[in-house]
Amino acid sequence: MRLDVVRLFVLADAGVRALPEPVARAAFDLVAIGAWAARVGGVRQLERNLSRVRPDVGRAGLLRLSLAGMRAYMRYYCESFRLPALGPDDLAARVRATGDGAIREALTMGSAVLALGHTGNWDLAGAWATKFLGPVVTVAEHLEPEEIFQGFLEFRTSLGMTIIPLEKDGSTFRELLRHTRGSASVVPLLADRDLSRTGVDVDLLGHRARFAPGPAALALATGRPLFVATIRHERLRGARRRAAGTGWGIAIEFVEVWPGSAPGAPRPSVAELTQRWVDAVASGVAAHPDQWHMLQKVFLADLDPDRLARQAAPRPTPDGGTATPPDGRGNETPPDGRENETPADGAPAAGGR
Repeated sequence: MRLDVVRLFVLADAGVRALPEPVARAAFDLVAIGAWAARVGGVRQLERNLSRVRPDVGRAGLLRLSLAGMRAYMRYYCESFRLPALGPDDLAARVRATGDGAIREALTMGSAVLALGHTGNWDLAGAWATKFLGPVVTVAEHLEPEEIFQGFLEFRTSLGMTIIPLEKDGSTFRELLRHTRGSASVVPLLADRDLSRTGVDVDLLGHRARFAPGPAALALATGRPLFVATIRHERLRGARRRAAGTGWGIAIEFVEVWPGSAPGAPRPSVAELTQRWVDAVASGVAAHPDQWHMLQKVFLADLDPDRLARQAAPRPTPDGGTATPPDGRGNETPPDGRENETPADGAPAAGGR
C-alpha cells in the first residue's frame, strides 16, 4: 500500500477550505493515523530514517515517533491547503521567527540563499516570508500529470512566491542565478535529499546520506550568504492562539552558515559548504525528529549499491573524453540547482517547495 499524497492534494483541494478548521484538522489526523496503522511504505521508510537519527528510543519509542511524524506531516498538508485564505495578521500570529536579524541585514544588500529540510511547514514559512521578510523565489519539481503540477504552481504563486519550474537542461540554475544576482530575494531550496549524479555525500548524525548541492552551489556562484531555516510545529496558547484562530503554529530558526564572499577570504567547496548547512539541519532533526517528514530513502545504506556505482562511473563528454561526477569533495559545481528527483512519497516538495 502506498500513500499517494499527490492524489490526496487533488481531492483535498476541492473542499478542505470550506470545512471548519477543527473538522479539517481532525480529518487529516485520521488520514495520518490510518496510514500509520496500515504500515504503508512511506511509514516504514520514515521509521528506518528515524531509527538512524534517534537510535536511543527503542522500538516503542520509534513507533511513537513515526506516529507523531505522520500526524505532523498531514498537519502540514491541512495547513497548506488553507493558506490562501490567511491574511498578514493570521500569518504573523502563526509564525514565530528567531535568529532573523542576520538575514534581514543581508537582504538590505541583495539576496539570501536558504537551505531547508523537509521539516515543519515550509509552505507556511514561505507565505510568511513573502509578507515579512522579502520576495521569495524558489523551485518546484515537475509532477505528472501536468495538470497536477500546474495546480501546485498556481497554489504557490497565489501565496506570493515566484516559482521556477525544475528542468534538467540547466536552465533552472541559470534562472536562480538571474534572480539571486538581480534582486534582493529570499531563495529557499529544499535540499535534504538528492539521489542524482550531482548529489553530495554528507554526514548526517553519524550516517552517510546524499543531499542536494543546489544551496551551496548557488551561494558560491553568486557570493551571497547562505542560511539554514529549521522549521517545526509548536502549540499556540493564550493571546497568540486567539489571534491565530488555531492551536498550532510554526517556529522558524535562522542560522547563518556562510557570510558570503569577502575579498581575500577562503572559499569553501560545494561539498564543504553543504556539510555546514547539513550540520545545522541535523541539529534540528535530532531535537525534533517527529518534524522531519522524510518518507523516502536518503541514507546511503538504504540505497541500491549498483545504482550508486553507475552514478559514480565516469561519463562521456562531448569531446570524446570522460568526466567524473562529484565525489563528495565538491570539485564539480552542478550545472543546475536541482534537488530531489522524486518528491517524498509523492509530496510536492522537491527542489524548493
